[in-house]
Amino acid sequence: MIKPLAYCLAALLPTLALAQTPPAVVFRPLSEIATYPQRDAPAQAVALNRTQLAAELSARVASTHAEPGERVKKGQVLVRLDARDYLLALERARAQLQAAQARLTQADAQLRRTQALRERNFVSPEALTQRETEVEVVRADVAVAANAVDLAQRNVDKCVLRAPYDAVVRTRDASAGSLAGVGTLLMTLDDALRVEVSARVAPRDLDALRSARELAFVSPAGRQPVRIARVSPAIDDATRTHEVRAVFTRERAPSGADGRLVWTDPAPHVPGELLVRRGPALGVFVSRDGVARFVPLESAQEGRPARAGLPVDTRVAVDGRNSLADGQAIR
Repeated sequence: MIKPLAYCLAALLPTLALAQTPPAVVFRPLSEIATYPQRDAPAQAVALNRTQLAAELSARVASTHAEPGERVKKGQVLVRLDARDYLLALERARAQLQAAQARLTQADAQLRRTQALRERNFVSPEALTQRETEVEVVRADVAVAANAVDLAQRNVDKCVLRAPYDAVVRTRDASAGSLAGVGTLLMTLDDALRVEVSARVAPRDLDALRSARELAFVSPAGRQPVRIARVSPAIDDATRTHEVRAVFTRERAPSGADGRLVWTDPAPHVPGELLVRRGPALGVFVSRDGVARFVPLESAQEGRPARAGLPVDTRVAVDGRNSLADGQAIR
């Protein structure tokens, strides 16, 4: 039996209405769903200064006064060299200076007598000139002797090696009784106060790092807040990264500590589970003027948060997103 046309059309109307009904999709503002992923880069706490204390003259080591791992203060005595030979040289230089000063006193007295005799024409002008020359020569001898005393004193001072700054003794290479020559390494020091963080950061992360509000150096020694001091513009040939130097803002990690430079990306990211693929691109659907628009996200990867690059009030499809097509009406 053939059903009337009116009956067939009535039966199809619900199906047609359903086909024309926009899909039900839930949209939420980006500000509500955004994540701010944590980034990190390998880093190490390094002393800004590392000093190798070496002997500046030849002498036997008399004593050492610091051990590896010990913290020392600026000016603290670390090594004493046997200074007896240099003390004898200092005494000899002082004696020579005294002799030169005595000769100068005698030459000055003779010059004054000659000047007085010259005023009464008892000596010739040549005799006066000779006395004046003798005074200048002896005065030069005094200056040479004084320099010899200063040099001898410096050699004595070099027999006592002191810490140039607050430091941690890294190595002790000298032992009492050993003979040290010029340039012999005695101790190695790391600056205890000026410690920085050296990190290797990929070029793509530099912008996020510079704009991050909080940075920290995380190591076995704990978590210490830091701030960026400088970024090298050069890219390392081996690692293809920039060196970033950061300084501690409160407590410092010990030099040599290995860890990570950690920061939170300040840009809002779309959670990885909300990404959809359309063709070769990964992105999100957003609500614009009653229709769904597909927005590809640059550098998005499956299952990982992607930088949104959208205003935080943008409405992003959360539920029902997989069935959407670009330009499709929504309700």
